[in-house]
Amino acid sequence: MTFILNETNTVANKFLAELRDSSIQQDKARFRNNLVRLGEIMAYEMSKSLKYGEYEVQTPLGLANINLPETDLVLGTILRAGLPFHQGFLNYFDNACSLFATAYRKVKKTGAFIINIDHISTPDLDDKTLVMCDTMLATGQSLVQVCKELIAQYQIKELHIAAVIASTEGITHVRANLPKAKLWVCAVDEEMTSKSYIVPGLGDAGDLAFGEKV
Repeated sequence: MTFILNETNTVANKFLAELRDSSIQQDKARFRNNLVRLGEIMAYEMSKSLKYGEYEVQTPLGLANINLPETDLVLGTILRAGLPFHQGFLNYFDNACSLFATAYRKVKKTGAFIINIDHISTPDLDDKTLVMCDTMLATGQSLVQVCKELIAQYQIKELHIAAVIASTEGITHVRANLPKAKLWVCAVDEEMTSKSYIVPGLGDAGDLAFGEKV
């Protein structure tokens, strides 16, 4: 399944528009906060698909029955651009453990690139539901490579992939390599540049959130 947030008109469109706006996005705090807010909204939408059980809650006046989520979640992200989006998920799924991976593109002289994964710090993922949060799903290669390494090591119960903006090529790549994954994206853009930046996209999310790299 693929859930696309901006197919329905909601306040999320405002936050997405501000992320894309080249004048507004120069405010780093506002840029990060909009990523957090979209993470929260997406977490809410995702929560509708989770497993629930009925529990009793003691109030000052009696007992109230309420359905509470029972899914054992781990929230993951690839550093560094995904951190604010990940935080939005963590604000809502506040009992979840977290996974962090470092990966980068190693560009060849021809302009082609390969993905190098430096490190993955993760809790036990056996029989857990893993949610991988990534701000930009461009080619999808980094995310797929990280997920494949994790799937090779753990018996992951269910895999969700969440992105703010995805390219159609990135979605196709994820579908081809992780066919059981559930995709959650805020918006889908059709084009990419020769350097694999999404168009219209929003630019380099990591630089906009945390400052330009040297």
